[in-house]
Parts: sequence; structure tokens; C-alpha cells
Amino acid sequence: MYDVSTRKRTLGLVAQGRSLSSVSLETGISRAAIRSWQNRLEPLPRIAPQEPGPPADECAYAYLLGLYLGDGCISGHPRTGYYLRIACANSWPGLIDACEIAMRAVNPTGRSYRTQAQGYVSVVGYSRHWPRLFPQHGPGKKHERPIVLAPWQQAIVEAHPWAFIRGLIHSDGCRITNWTTRTVAGERKRYEYPRYFFTNVSVDIMRLFTRALDQVGVDWKQANARNISIARKASVALMDDHVGPKY
Repeated sequence: MYDVSTRKRTLGLVAQGRSLSSVSLETGISRAAIRSWQNRLEPLPRIAPQEPGPPADECAYAYLLGLYLGDGCISGHPRTGYYLRIACANSWPGLIDACEIAMRAVNPTGRSYRTQAQGYVSVVGYSRHWPRLFPQHGPGKKHERPIVLAPWQQAIVEAHPWAFIRGLIHSDGCRITNWTTRTVAGERKRYEYPRYFFTNVSVDIMRLFTRALDQVGVDWKQANARNISIARKASVALMDDHVGPKY
């Protein structure tokens, strides 16, 4: 009923990764017929998806990279694609919204969705290109393997350091209010002051964070092996202007 060229053209559409249903709707050929052709004709080479190139929205990418380095992971899918998941605490609905907006801007498919777990929300996006967009992906925990930015990633971070810092703070940082007491004119008084903390067990990720702080002129101090403290008044004011507390 159909000539060989029609069959090959139809199977070519399937080879692009489209479903039998969508190809059937476009061509008017039944799914059963298409399925039988797949078995009877010599398999056609699968057309590789076009590489999307560097992220068009570099600011969104710098923010999402910070979130990924803190609370993100990439997992494989049986159909050779990948899921990017960013875990966001229920306490910060604004952060969840910002994460989803950034993921949609960066994801070549332009899509993301949320899955609820106990105490947190995972913002999820599916794409076969995630390992290329986040080459830090690999087996094991991030602090147990080297984390080094590719040259094109480093260029984006240097162009958008505040977005990168915001992503890292939103994943593994916080803004808190410390207090101390002083004796003034014989009277003990309490003083409060804001401070930012960033906590991570990866030496490489800590170094990426402090390098970005140096670029924007924020003074920081290594509080201990896992914590970076930002307490100087001028530096806290800079962080408040460009990052702010979680919300």
C-alpha cells in the first residue's frame, strides 16, 4: 500500500525520537503499520539531537550552577536522557520559584516541574544535554571528586559573579543575626549584627565561592574547615544589596 520511500521517510521521523502516535497523526499511517515496518526494513541510523550550544541566559545559568553545586544532582534515564534535580527546602517558597524560573531558562526543552518530598521540593528538568551543561556531573559525592569549572563556565561566572554567589548562598548559605555584649559606662549592653555564612565540605566549591567574593570586593573569613563567614559591615551591605536573605 505504501512505497519504500514513504516507509523510510516515516521511519526517519521515528528515528528523530518522536513517538509512534505523533508520527501516525502527522502521516495518517497507523501505529501498527509503522511498528511492523520497524521490524521489516533495515534499521535507519538514529539522528543525533542538535547540540544546544552555550546557555543563552548566562545570568540564569550562573545562578543555577550555584544551586547545582550545593543541592543539585543529575541522574540518567532509560531513554538516554537525564534529569537535573535541585532540592529546595519548603521554608523558602521564593527560592523554589527562582530555581524553577532559572531551570526553564537554561533547559534546552524550556521545561521544569516540581515534586514534593518530606520537608523539601525537588525542581526537576529533563534533557539529554544536562551532563554537557554541567560537566561537574559524575559518580559519587561532589566533595569526594574534583570540582573544576570548564573555561566557558568560568567565563560566565566572571561575567555574572553575583548570580553565582546568590545560587551558592541559596543552596548552602544563610543570613543570620549574631549578638554580643559589651560593658558601656558600667552597664552591660547587647549588640546585634547580621552575618552571612556559607557551608560546604568540598574544598573546590569553597574556593569557587571565595574567588567570586574576591571579584566583587566582599571580605570573607574562613571560620573553620566547612564555613566561610562574611561579617564586615560594608561586605554585609554588599551581600544585602545583591543576595539578601532567603525568602
